[in-house]
Amino acid sequence: MDQARISLLSNEHPFDVALLDNVVTCSQNPSDPNRQAAHQLMMEMQQDSEMWKRVDAVLERSTNPATRFFGLQILEDTIKTRWKILPAEEREGIKNYIVGKVVDISKDDASMAAERLFLNKLNMALVQVLKQEWPHNWPSFISDIVQFSQTSEVLCENNVRILKLLSEEVFDFSKDQMTTAKIKTLKESLQHEFAKIFELLSFILSRSQRPSLIKATLQTLQRFLTWIPLAFIFETSLIQSLIDTFFVVPAFRVETLECLTEIASLQDLDPQYEPLYQKMFLAFLTQLQTIIPPDSDLSAPFHNQNEVDCLFIQRLALFFCNFFRLHLQVLEVPECRDSLLMGMVYLVRISEVPEEEVFKICLDYWHVLAQDLYMGDVQYRSSLSTTTLAYSDGSGNGEGGRGSPRKQLYAQILSRVRVVFISRMAKPEEVLVVEDEAGNIVREQTKDTEVIAQYKTMREALVYFTHLDQDDTESIMLEKLAQQVDGTEWSWNNLNTLCWAIGSISGAMGEEEKRFLVTVIKDLLGLCEMKRGKDNKAVVASNIMYVVGQYPRFLRAPKHWKFLRTVVTKLFEFMHEKHPGVQDMACDTYLKIAQKCKRKFVTVQANESAPYIEELVAKIGDNTSDLEPHQIYVFYEATGTMLSERGPQVSLDRVGVLAKLMDLPNSVWRGIMAQAASNVQVLLDAGVIRELTKILKTNAAVCASVGPLYVHQLGVIFLDLLNLYSTYSSQVAQAVATQGQYATRMSNVRAMRGIKKEILRLLTTFIEKSGEPESTPAYVAQQIMPPILEPVLTDYRASVPEARDAEVLTLFAAAVEKLGSQLVPEVPRILDHVLEVTLDMINKNFEDFPEHRLRFYALLKAVNNATFEAILQLKGEHQKLVVDAVVWGMKHTDRNIAEMALEILFDLLQNVGRAPEVAPAFYQAYLPDLISDIFVVMTDRLHKSGFKMHATLLRQIFTLIELGQVTAPLFDTASQPPEQTNQQFMRESVLELLSRSFPNLTRTMTVAFVSGLFDQSKDLAAYKTHLRDFLVQLKEFSVEDNSDLFHEEAALQRAQQEEQQRASRLAVPGMVNPYDAPDQDMGDL
Repeated sequence: MDQARISLLSNEHPFDVALLDNVVTCSQNPSDPNRQAAHQLMMEMQQDSEMWKRVDAVLERSTNPATRFFGLQILEDTIKTRWKILPAEEREGIKNYIVGKVVDISKDDASMAAERLFLNKLNMALVQVLKQEWPHNWPSFISDIVQFSQTSEVLCENNVRILKLLSEEVFDFSKDQMTTAKIKTLKESLQHEFAKIFELLSFILSRSQRPSLIKATLQTLQRFLTWIPLAFIFETSLIQSLIDTFFVVPAFRVETLECLTEIASLQDLDPQYEPLYQKMFLAFLTQLQTIIPPDSDLSAPFHNQNEVDCLFIQRLALFFCNFFRLHLQVLEVPECRDSLLMGMVYLVRISEVPEEEVFKICLDYWHVLAQDLYMGDVQYRSSLSTTTLAYSDGSGNGEGGRGSPRKQLYAQILSRVRVVFISRMAKPEEVLVVEDEAGNIVREQTKDTEVIAQYKTMREALVYFTHLDQDDTESIMLEKLAQQVDGTEWSWNNLNTLCWAIGSISGAMGEEEKRFLVTVIKDLLGLCEMKRGKDNKAVVASNIMYVVGQYPRFLRAPKHWKFLRTVVTKLFEFMHEKHPGVQDMACDTYLKIAQKCKRKFVTVQANESAPYIEELVAKIGDNTSDLEPHQIYVFYEATGTMLSERGPQVSLDRVGVLAKLMDLPNSVWRGIMAQAASNVQVLLDAGVIRELTKILKTNAAVCASVGPLYVHQLGVIFLDLLNLYSTYSSQVAQAVATQGQYATRMSNVRAMRGIKKEILRLLTTFIEKSGEPESTPAYVAQQIMPPILEPVLTDYRASVPEARDAEVLTLFAAAVEKLGSQLVPEVPRILDHVLEVTLDMINKNFEDFPEHRLRFYALLKAVNNATFEAILQLKGEHQKLVVDAVVWGMKHTDRNIAEMALEILFDLLQNVGRAPEVAPAFYQAYLPDLISDIFVVMTDRLHKSGFKMHATLLRQIFTLIELGQVTAPLFDTASQPPEQTNQQFMRESVLELLSRSFPNLTRTMTVAFVSGLFDQSKDLAAYKTHLRDFLVQLKEFSVEDNSDLFHEEAALQRAQQEEQQRASRLAVPGMVNPYDAPDQDMGDL
């Protein structure tokens, strides 16, 4: 491979194309031992600035298609990144070669078919040339391509594909790949010359008999329809031709429908076009009826897997949805209503097809329509007498009674849509019992985020539908429930979707909700008793729990206590059911009910002698006897949630009930502590460690739910917690001292560290939940925090990095954020113990100790926001460490850390600006370097997500300088003239920094950019545009004497190797492969 490198990279010998073929073949063979070396050589060739001159030989003589693609890639990269510095004759030569090659391959069908993929790559290279040369250096391009297209249908077919690519590059993909001025110029040029293109497309569609050419033309037209002048659409015969000539032909049906969909998607048009849209829809519907009769079953293609028909139905859904979404009112006039309703029927039938992607398209529109009709009906009713037509009465009149005329128009359609929604309801997040691919009932292991999002959309739409006619919704649901009970439509899926739909409309049925819910629960409980088999019972049980959990308003009503108690008792029964998922769901439902109905459990109800929670606490051992530990935590969290209620009606002894609630874990805790007092080795037993973990997690669950009241329970175990922490810290330190860092990976040490982490998490939760009246900030700061600091901070600083717990940082971040000024005296001590040692852990690279990184910056953010005065109390070297840490955070490739560091810096500058006694010294010490650091991350493609904050920070800093708010000199006064100012110095400094860092930029471009940085007239949006255009310019080389009028709008592509390697080394040393291709996606900017 070394000999091949010498031969292929040398300019002294003829280029050996056969040798390059061998190298490319080697690079694609996974079993070849030289594969990596071949990859390296190919990247070096891409890096070679003269390699493009060998491309013609590669394309002409290579026998390997992959080699020819590699050659074209080199040529395309040259066009993107080096075009401006190539001599004019070489640019002309490249352009002529590509054009000639395209024409040669497009000379006949056989050639074009054989070289299809290669031709597509050539077309893309030609479009890249056009983006550089057209219109100023190639003004005749459109005329040329139209003229050439008339010589051959084969050539014409490829030419319309080139026009399609050009349209996509300019109108679809131009954002952040070209400067705003360049984009504007290309768009104006295309629109100005579109008459010639339209003439060509019309000529093809009216004269050609070549199917592939007509298809390509329709596809190109579809791209154009988003931006061409409206006169070409509505003042020509285009629409009529599409519907009457091409839509009826099966071969062109999909492409024609895509064109019509683009026309339907045009919006914000003048009213003069409304009659034309009416005419278009009526004509389309007339032709559609000849293809698909109204109310046909459209499921057959999906059952038969007919891809063409399936695609047609999907495109049909898009057409109807887009047309109705934007032009529905145009069709609601009397003369169009029949056609409108027929179109709606088609959309209902499409919604019924068994294809999720098609249904999602329809779902979005039905949601829009439901919301629109509901809002319109509310406005209609509010305009009438509220005494006779109050909308809040539950709309019991139904859609056939009173309501807006629009609602009445769609009454029958909406009824059919309700049936579809109820039959296809997506699974809610709360449901844990599901049917797997094998047809078994199991516990769901992972959440399907797409299904959850679909459920939310369907739920909102169904709520609107229920408000529009609750009688119809209720009738459909109860009819389907009756069919489940009598078995005529019994299936797991049918029951699931029905119950998910019932649960989704909670709160939408007004006063009738009670009667409806009682009927549903009664039938479901009967069904549970009736069904045999654990799977069947598990499905019914999960649905009962879901439905009950969705109606807390009903459960907490004054007269429904008996029903609520019955429901909770049933949940306790389900907690003993061992079927996968049932216990989990029972505990989750119990928690949900506790959160929504907690007052019912802590106040005395009718016919009761004491609050129900006392009975719950007394039987907690029985109710949790069959639960797993994680389920027990949920149970305790739910019961703690009830205790968090402290309204005026609550006369319960909350402290006493809390003590009874924690009696079981506390008794085990006391037993372990008593044994440890006589023999500390007990604490090293694996079984004891497991018990301690359960107790600590139970305490954390109660603490999180009961709130400030937990301080009483904390008092019971607080000293033991600290002693336990110190004991395990000592044991871990001894293990590390005797066995080295390897000890941190041993199971017993990991278990002991697990206890320490649980203690830290419990204390963190308590601090976060503390508050009036039981645990005030002053009490926590004065009584709780001081005993914590010594053992935790000492252990953290003394431990080896691998044994330090990130939870320590979380604890102190929570304390600083919660206690604020109360903790200021202790913050310097906290930072003294954690700042330097943690920074030393994470400043070697961007990967080690990921948890510590994120939590360290969360601590810095909390300190900066809540106790900034404590930073001012730090020693000088520690203040510098804070700034250095923030700058290091900005350079992280982890998006969360980088963005958090940018926010910290912004807040830090804000805080410094409000402290005039420290601002001058701070600005003098850090501002110049901060500017440089921000430019480093802003020009690194790995930090695109932070662009908005980069712009905000630069604007803030340069505004401070330009307005003279930085009074201390930012320069060495001894080496600068007496009249030097910060404004002038920073202009020169930034100009020199950019010129040194980006030698490809001309001085004219750099001076203009720096001047814009200090321009106070730019708001943030304009400032971002200024920076974005600069980032685009970094991707392309230029020369000082370039006469190109558009050199400021250089294309958004970096020089592949130089720019990637330079930017990456500045921000992420050693992280990014210097031979990575430039990232073309800058959407985050």
